[in-house]
Amino acid sequence: MPKPVVPEDKRRRRRPTKSGTVLSEALIVDTALRLLREHGSAGLTARRLGLALDADPSTLYRYFRGMDDLTLAIGDALIGQALRGWRPTGEWRADLRTVGLRIHAAYVAHPQAALLTTNRVTGRANELAADEAVLDVLRTAGFPLPETVRIYHAFIDQTLAFAALDAASLALPSAALRADEAMWRSTYARLPRTTHPRIAEAAPLLATRMVTSAYPTALEMLLDSAQARLEGES
Repeated sequence: MPKPVVPEDKRRRRRPTKSGTVLSEALIVDTALRLLREHGSAGLTARRLGLALDADPSTLYRYFRGMDDLTLAIGDALIGQALRGWRPTGEWRADLRTVGLRIHAAYVAHPQAALLTTNRVTGRANELAADEAVLDVLRTAGFPLPETVRIYHAFIDQTLAFAALDAASLALPSAALRADEAMWRSTYARLPRTTHPRIAEAAPLLATRMVTSAYPTALEMLLDSAQARLEGES
């Protein structure tokens, strides 16, 4: 049975580690993000975290019920980074575009963490704030409730799906990533029109576009569809 997490006020009264570090949930999450960046998911263990924090690994369980609970906190922290400083403008389309791009950017800035967390539901404060914000933008714009939920579902899942896809590419070894990107020039660009006429005509554009994220384009298409439905309601 997992140990209960110690309340925040009691954690703060704990004495510092040997190196003088005062532990906090935020510090542990930040350290976990660094370990993921440097070592990947295999490097994120209680033992390695304890070493990085100069603390006994068991101390971590005063803050988290286990490593899965820490994973959820990491995902929530990324959403918090995305929302930091954002305020709605009242222009629903611009607001959704900004939120989507911010969330996507926050995840791809930490690709190893994104691979662990994009498919999780944290139920934590930042995730709830993001969900509330998106739903409020849509309802305030005049979308009926069923349509609001429909668009919200597509918006969130599309954003996280592209974040996971793009993060997976960025998490590849650099040689593999370069080889994948070069494939559009080394193979696709050399296919003859006699056998692959459509690829051949599109090859120069494919070589440029396919090495970038399609998320901004997909997001605009989703917003176009939502706007058409809103205008159809009026």
